Amino acid sequence: MPKGIESYIYEILTILVEKAEPLGSGQLSQFMHVKGFSISEATVGRILSQLDKKNLTEKLGFQGRIITNGGREKLARMQNFQERRKSGKQFIEILESLKEKDLLDVLIARKAIERELARLAALYSTEAEIKLLETVLAEQQELSVRKKLTAEHDVKFHKTLAVAGKNKVLAAAMDLIRHNAQLSPILEYIRTQMGGELVVGHSEIVKAIKLRNPDQAERAMIQHIESLIQDVKRYWSIAKI
Repeated sequence: MPKGIESYIYEILTILVEKAEPLGSGQLSQFMHVKGFSISEATVGRILSQLDKKNLTEKLGFQGRIITNGGREKLARMQNFQERRKSGKQFIEILESLKEKDLLDVLIARKAIERELARLAALYSTEAEIKLLETVLAEQQELSVRKKLTAEHDVKFHKTLAVAGKNKVLAAAMDLIRHNAQLSPILEYIRTQMGGELVVGHSEIVKAIKLRNPDQAERAMIQHIESLIQDVKRYWSIAKI
């Protein structure tokens, strides 16, 4: 929960939504105590006055307060923040439980498989598949500018490329490597922390495939995975300090 006054505001707004009826300071204080908060009726009253001024709550005479639309929007933003903070904490815990070698082993395996998939895509992909790769890349470029690029988009690109490579065995091997759903977002997190950009590597790969140049496609993929490997190594070297 948010610290200090923000935690009280969060709980008060939550209670008003849950109860869906006007509540007074005394009632809210009691509900807060049930939730483990030690807060007086007078303090609740002062907070409600502040919320009234911000149009987050509305006083209905002696009946008590109700939450306004502005209050609901405020609560939704606070809940979203809490979810993101909770997810971030869990993510860091997962990251700390992994070893550098675990991620490097995954990337080395990916390099061995995906360099061949890139070659095959340059040789055997259809025009429709190339256009799909370009579409995925364009989406990534737009999301990157808006700082909304996620690991899911990276997975989408590499799965599209695997299909274009026309080798079910290699594609299945890639799916197996990516079976641990935690690894892709962790790699994306590390890449972001190190200032790397997935879109740059993907762009070079698509360019080579479009030129039907398997050697160039393979080199582009190797460079792409190698840059990820270097990011992981740099991240761990900093984390050890």
